[in-house]
Amino acid sequence: MNAAHDNFKLAGQVAIVTGCNTGLGQGMALALARAGADIVGVNVSPPDDTAAQVQALGRQFVDLRANLADVSGIDALISQALALNGSIHILVNNAGIIRREDAINFTEKDWDDVVDLNLKSVFFFAQAAARQFIKQGTGGKIINVASMLSFQGGVRVPSYTASKSGVMGITRALANEWAKHNINVNAIAPGYMATDNTTALRADEARNAAILERIPAGRWGVPADLAGPVVFLASEASNYVNGSTLAVDGGWLAR
Repeated sequence: MNAAHDNFKLAGQVAIVTGCNTGLGQGMALALARAGADIVGVNVSPPDDTAAQVQALGRQFVDLRANLADVSGIDALISQALALNGSIHILVNNAGIIRREDAINFTEKDWDDVVDLNLKSVFFFAQAAARQFIKQGTGGKIINVASMLSFQGGVRVPSYTASKSGVMGITRALANEWAKHNINVNAIAPGYMATDNTTALRADEARNAAILERIPAGRWGVPADLAGPVVFLASEASNYVNGSTLAVDGGWLAR
């Protein structure tokens, strides 16, 4: 039992988590810190609360600021992350946005804004992390954040659906190429979660009721629900898991 438990420990490791100032990203950053990892947070806005909670756990937190829709700064972010202890071990590609509008009226800007952050930055951050993992000779773990809309079409979110479908696709593609380097690339697909992105849905009484009716667990998910999955995928316990997208959805897809 102790040996199995040790497989989930992340002591001495450095995890980069994008978009960790609130919500799911914060929940995953704290879970990794509790497992022993130091955290490099990449955010647009100050992650003060996340930093304080990580440090209260006795772990280090490095605060990096970037708009990841512009991928030109990603190599510099990797370099800054290395300043913590000279290596990185885990990347969680969480940062993302959503735009809601009927497909018939959807604008090019809303398409590009979402796809650039949700998909393009995921690929190029994974690429930069993989190059560093290969240089270190240590292997590494890349965890992308997919969605229920990696599996389904959704309504009024065409660019989000396209981007999250793409995340699941590139997770498989990168796993195929990088497994030989001891790099595991997997994704987590959160179900309907109580975060800022779903405020409008939860405020719509009819839509909220319809969503809850379909979720076998009978509730919206919360950031803490991703703690076990992200630690599993970041740890040695998942060494033979590659190219998978793990749904954490209260049973939504099984309905």
